[in-house]
Amino acid sequence: MRKQTIVIKIGSSSLTNDKGEIDDEKLTGYVAAIAALKNANHTVVLVSSGAVAAGFKQLGYPFRPITIKGRQAAAAVGQSLLIQSYIKKFQEHQLVPAQILLTRSDFSNRERYRNAFSTIMELLDRGIIPIINENDTVSIDELTFGDNDMLSALVSGFIHADQLIILTDINGLYTANPMKNPHAKKYNFLEEITDDILEAASSEGSKVGTGGMKSKIEAAKTALSLGVSVFIGKGEDKDSLLQILQGTGDGTYITNKSKEAINTSRQWIAFHSESFGKIYVDQGAEEAILYKGRSLLPAGIIEVEGTFDKGDVVEVYGKRGLLGKGEVNYSSSEVKEEMKKRLEQKQVKPSIEVIHRDHWVEVK
Repeated sequence: MRKQTIVIKIGSSSLTNDKGEIDDEKLTGYVAAIAALKNANHTVVLVSSGAVAAGFKQLGYPFRPITIKGRQAAAAVGQSLLIQSYIKKFQEHQLVPAQILLTRSDFSNRERYRNAFSTIMELLDRGIIPIINENDTVSIDELTFGDNDMLSALVSGFIHADQLIILTDINGLYTANPMKNPHAKKYNFLEEITDDILEAASSEGSKVGTGGMKSKIEAAKTALSLGVSVFIGKGEDKDSLLQILQGTGDGTYITNKSKEAINTSRQWIAFHSESFGKIYVDQGAEEAILYKGRSLLPAGIIEVEGTFDKGDVVEVYGKRGLLGKGEVNYSSSEVKEEMKKRLEQKQVKPSIEVIHRDHWVEVK
């Protein structure tokens, strides 16, 4: 089997017992399965929930707290407990883990985004297993990833992973909730995530986690758009992760060979950047950038809205609405000046590219 880069996401319900405490037996099994992947020469990144679930009992809460301060306090206690448990278990396999706590702002800020990428790649180059979690201690609802399912999808695209494995206590996706509908049929293989599949998914999470099957499907859709294949299902035994890579896992495989990987820079534009303005284009420019792989030139621009500088990201609109986002090579005032010259039939620099095609991402 060829060497692959794998992102594994383990949720709170998969790591904890009914009381919300870290389940030693479950953790032992997952670590052994990851160690088996490493022994097979695969590169592994772990996105692990469980900090809040591990910590709330220590604070005296009878159940997972619902207030922001309660969740953050539980995460502050639980994160250290969680990473200590991982360190102990991985040491038994002569493996070294590294903790990385991320917030949405770490992705939206371009410099921190690049630094996070460099750090993760350096750890992987040195054979370390990064254990990534959202920094729940300082995150606020408006600036979170939503849950670690989406974080794992973004990380998988970020490092250009071959596969994202989302482990859960249900063996894959079904046409309906199999716990409520005995006639629900399992999807073994999918090439895309349709609206029907999303609608059929339950958004109810466990009592110790934040996500449900719907969040996993949404994460799979994002990963697929980034060119990453996805598996959703069970993987508790030592050989389970290897079996998943071999195509015999107990779950649903979601892959589409026609989806190409998106480079890190364009991922930042598409998923994390803030838009500073809007550019409206005519039909000719719309066709050129959507269907001919061209850059956006001043001749196709009919209106500029907002104030932006060189290097900022703007939204581009055409006849069909929002077309995509791109990083501009010129400020809004410079673009308007070029538009003015064209209207006055003055010479316009033929080489000016307002948005180069390499810094453009279509909204699909």
